[in-house]
Amino acid sequence: MSDTALEFVRIDCPYCGESFETQVDLSAGSQSYIEDCAVCCKPIEIVLRVDDEGKLLEVMARTDQE
Repeated sequence: MSDTALEFVRIDCPYCGESFETQVDLSAGSQSYIEDCAVCCKPIEIVLRVDDEGKLLEVMARTDQE
């Protein structure tokens, strides 16, 4: 596991297209959760893929309808 489980990532909102930075917690491993867009406030499903060592492999942002 890495020294810190918190990391900042840049997300592109699937609704408004604006980009914003958000903090993710990698300590729980791969996960999916809902976070509101920092610009348009619509709910985004954020999917994190994390390897066994706690390294972030992929971040996906999609509408909560996908």
